[in-house]
Amino acid sequence: MKRTVFPLMVVVVSLALPAAAERHTMQPRVPADKLAEARALTSPLPNSPEIFEQGKALYHGKGTCFNCHGKDGGGNGPLAAQLNPSPRNFQHRGFWRHRTEGEIFWVIKNGSVGTAMVGFGGQLTDEEIWSIIQYARSFAGAHGPGMMGRGGGMGGMEHGGRRGGMGGCEGDACGR
Repeated sequence: MKRTVFPLMVVVVSLALPAAAERHTMQPRVPADKLAEARALTSPLPNSPEIFEQGKALYHGKGTCFNCHGKDGGGNGPLAAQLNPSPRNFQHRGFWRHRTEGEIFWVIKNGSVGTAMVGFGGQLTDEEIWSIIQYARSFAGAHGPGMMGRGGGMGGMEHGGRRGGMGGCEGDACGR
């Protein structure tokens, strides 16, 4: 009886796990060597309805933010499903408490390595970026204004929230 030997075939399946597409929300997107510089930035703009409306118009228009982050800031824009990692969800209860406004400004202006977020510094002025931030934080509702560290211009115009500190929100338990 002739014995047939079949080569052992190992099939490696590359799994694109959904969790891999969503980096932990609290993970900074500013490079470590630029983090202190970014965290030191504060908005020069006043919290006002005019700045808010300017930010809203830019978010949905010239800034094209809605394409990835969605009309409602939930990270669910028309292009979001194609992106890995997923765009930031500005509705996440802990996101705004663990980011400084300077970090957000830095990422919008310079982009974020390892993501599809390109820098908009060549398309938007600094003032336009700051106004977009003022609008985008409204997506988090009552959880939005508790910015980490110095509140700068993010002290809760719309929501009356706490400034600075972690607002009782820590680690993985935050926003879950």
